[in-house]
Amino acid sequence: MKFRIVLAIPLLGILFIVASQQMLQAKSRMHKKAFGKTDGQEVDLYTLTNNSGVEVAITNFGATVVSLKVPDRQGKFADVVLGYDDLDGYVTDKAHFGATVGRYANRIAHGKFVLNGTTYTLAKNNGENHLHGGIRGFDKVLWTAKDVSTPAAAALQLNYLSKDGEEGYPGNLSAQVTYTLANNNELRIDYAATTDKDTIVNLTNHSYFNLAGQGQGDILQHQLRLDASRFTPVDATLIPAGEIRSVKGTPFDFTHSTAIGSRIGQDDEQLKLGQGYDHNFVLDDDIRGKPVLAAEVYEPTSGRTMEVWTTEPGIQFYTGNFLDGTAHGKAGRTYPRRSGFCLETQHFPDSPNKPKFPSTILKPGTRFKSTTIYKFSAR
Repeated sequence: MKFRIVLAIPLLGILFIVASQQMLQAKSRMHKKAFGKTDGQEVDLYTLTNNSGVEVAITNFGATVVSLKVPDRQGKFADVVLGYDDLDGYVTDKAHFGATVGRYANRIAHGKFVLNGTTYTLAKNNGENHLHGGIRGFDKVLWTAKDVSTPAAAALQLNYLSKDGEEGYPGNLSAQVTYTLANNNELRIDYAATTDKDTIVNLTNHSYFNLAGQGQGDILQHQLRLDASRFTPVDATLIPAGEIRSVKGTPFDFTHSTAIGSRIGQDDEQLKLGQGYDHNFVLDDDIRGKPVLAAEVYEPTSGRTMEVWTTEPGIQFYTGNFLDGTAHGKAGRTYPRRSGFCLETQHFPDSPNKPKFPSTILKPGTRFKSTTIYKFSAR
């Protein structure tokens, strides 16, 4: 018996050392550095790295993805999201590069909605409509950051309290976004929110992707497949008309892998209204308890592939139609028209004014939860 005890003590010590080393390795996967100041407040940049060398940098200003470096088929890394080298770019940015968008992502018609018989008025910051949370949405506020890494993955949690009446929305909303970079090259984004008054919530990430590398030309040769046989047509102000239309026989049919640019110039009313693709697609899989595969994008020259998994019912496909080359991006790059695409997982635009659309109402005592995963590989 004594002999067994003597052996057990060193064994426990070894296990403790191994566990400690694992924790240290997990800690070392996240690095924090100063990113500048806004309104006299310090802003930080957090870099998460996995065992394969994939790296994502996130700032607590706007809970924004600043860079995302993934390998091509030769193992060469490139940054595949558009953005800026410094904080100033994000402070003045109007394209929402990499941002967490809220309190309500996408558009609300005429900047108004009715909830429980009360009409709420929001900023009209996109023509006659409200867009991406207003003048000072979630992309323009400072979030509180916390390292929540585990031995399995580096993770960053960001929290923000949106006060009752902020940008016209009712209720004190406690919002949370957690970025997790797994060793299988998945960037997972978990959203959560609670409120003390009935309100509306629609959160997403607004990263612009170019899988050839940011600043490396347009995205028209990227091949896209969307698990969506329907979309929501828009009016001249890009507000859904309320119809859910089949994509069959239209330039919006991406149910099979198709080059993004192959039909973008066709004589189609919806393409003309959006100046390209800027539409919400209705995902076919209605399982909402766990993420399902919604989209896959392949870039032929690099071999990079990105899968999009989500618990959301819709995804906004946007082809950077309003980029004009005036934004001075990372490493001296400029971003002309269609140099990046967005796949914004979401509830539908203008849902508060469209009773037939999935509801975006959040009530006290309930919890908003949503998950999106961007998974990278190469072939």
